[in-house]
Amino acid sequence: MSRFVIHGRRRLSGVVRPAGNKNAVLPMLAASVLTDEPVTLDNVPQIRDVETMLAILAALGVAVERKGRRVTLCAHGLRRGQLDPALCRQVRASILFAGPLTARLGRVTLPPPGGDIIGRRRLDTHVEGLAALGIEMQPGAGHYTFRRRNLRGTELTLDEASVTATENILMAAVLAEGTTTLFNAACEPHVGDLAALLIAMGAVIRGVGTNRLEIDGVAALHGATHTVLADHIEAGSYLLAAAATGGELTLEGAPLEPMARLIRPLQRLGMACTLDADGRLTLPARRTRRIVRDLNGAIPKFEDGPWPAFPSDLMSVAIVAATQSSGTALFFEKMFESRMYFVDELINMGAGIVVCDPHRVLVSGPARLHGTKMTTPDIRAGMALLVAALCARGASVIENAEVVDRGYERVEETLRGLGADITREN
Repeated sequence: MSRFVIHGRRRLSGVVRPAGNKNAVLPMLAASVLTDEPVTLDNVPQIRDVETMLAILAALGVAVERKGRRVTLCAHGLRRGQLDPALCRQVRASILFAGPLTARLGRVTLPPPGGDIIGRRRLDTHVEGLAALGIEMQPGAGHYTFRRRNLRGTELTLDEASVTATENILMAAVLAEGTTTLFNAACEPHVGDLAALLIAMGAVIRGVGTNRLEIDGVAALHGATHTVLADHIEAGSYLLAAAATGGELTLEGAPLEPMARLIRPLQRLGMACTLDADGRLTLPARRTRRIVRDLNGAIPKFEDGPWPAFPSDLMSVAIVAATQSSGTALFFEKMFESRMYFVDELINMGAGIVVCDPHRVLVSGPARLHGTKMTTPDIRAGMALLVAALCARGASVIENAEVVDRGYERVEETLRGLGADITREN
């Protein structure tokens, strides 16, 4: 296990080019099993979750070739439908093999997925959606068995706009006989990027980017080459980190449409950022940032939700940025009941936070934070605690750095390039 050691009170300044989207590439890796032909992905982030998914694929008999940020996968030698339990415990995205592997092989044994501990993460929507297509699930002792009956298109409405359930159902439906109409589908940018890969592989999908998808099943898919969209969550994280430290930042190669959706909530946090047509987003330096109040001076509320609402994955870092802004704001985390637990660490550092309930916290700033020793419960909380440590006086230590590595590529190197005093100790 390694840890980060951070000496705070240094402004971040410079240029960042965000890596490929973590939440797009993980389902794309799972989608590679849908064809015998090679699938090549460019702009693949070099993060731990990707390495775990590649290890799962290799154990299944998929040929994996990686050269930097280019990965080529060929499932011609796919030989088994039983996933490694130890690897599946390391990553939530292992559940994404249920749809495509069962569609391809007819039967899959899948251990319960791992991942971040941020609250209850239902599998019901996956199971019900796949069942509507003809894929039945039977629970066993420490595993789930998925079996394909007659894979047929259908019309179904998801009981929640789950990103991974939408992706799982989409990957099965592309090989189903007939047409599938999916209502209340997730429409996050990474879902659209997965659909773009599947279309390049020969799938027929309409309504990409909306919450109503129509999929005409095809007999087989073929290989393709696809460039993964840049990660708007990583981009937003570094923007918020620079804002919290009073610094300035330029994002190059940021995903234009997703970042445009984030401009307004970032401006409400006092960030005067601008976005040009080339995807260059600029945050000017400012010593004091002020939270923008609502009409008639009311305390503003920041709440997450399905896209295009504010992403849950940026909520933790946004809370830290608010502790360094002048004013008061209410943060309402609707998606996961345990994501807010990390704020106890912020309170110990001196943040002015009132925990209203497991989903809501009231933040008043600016706060004078002081360094301390911390442990992160999940990827996004880990990034948030890194940002808090960058703002704090004195030294901070963040244990289990590998958790952050699951979602951010060489985070300490990027932060050092922006002027942070951060080192990794093993």
